[in-house]
Amino acid sequence: MDKIAVYPGSFDPITNGHMDIINRGLRIFDKIIVLIGHNPGKKTLFTAEERMSMIETLIEDKERVTVDCFTGLLVDYVREKEVNCIMRGLRAMSDFEYEFQLALINRRLDRDIETVFLMTGFKWFYINSRIIKEAASFGGSVKGLVPDVVYNKLQGKYPKLRDIE
Repeated sequence: MDKIAVYPGSFDPITNGHMDIINRGLRIFDKIIVLIGHNPGKKTLFTAEERMSMIETLIEDKERVTVDCFTGLLVDYVREKEVNCIMRGLRAMSDFEYEFQLALINRRLDRDIETVFLMTGFKWFYINSRIIKEAASFGGSVKGLVPDVVYNKLQGKYPKLRDIE
């Protein structure tokens, strides 16, 4: 039986930290489904289709990784795909508190679903999608913090974006 994990998030946009988690997750799991979820509490910069396209480009050489979109309860998607593991990345203690709450509610909704946490690589510890968007919106360089395909898309959204690393 394959060990499959669902890696959910808004990925708006996907960062090098997210890619680090995917690559390290492949050491543990046979297959990873990157799941773009809809969070009604978040206003996104990129459409779900744009995010899906960027991620598909980034994983095209990773045959054990797929990308999908879903609206609704994460546990419903996990059940539907007959998977029993959710993979999440952690950066800091503040992440842990929130992620722990999510893991507990998911466990309450379905006791057969486990959550596995991977620590983000030290190099990416301080970045997240919100910080990337905020820096880029003011023209700050985020080159090297996101994959090139994402950086190019950010330049389309923020023409003042500086091109330095």
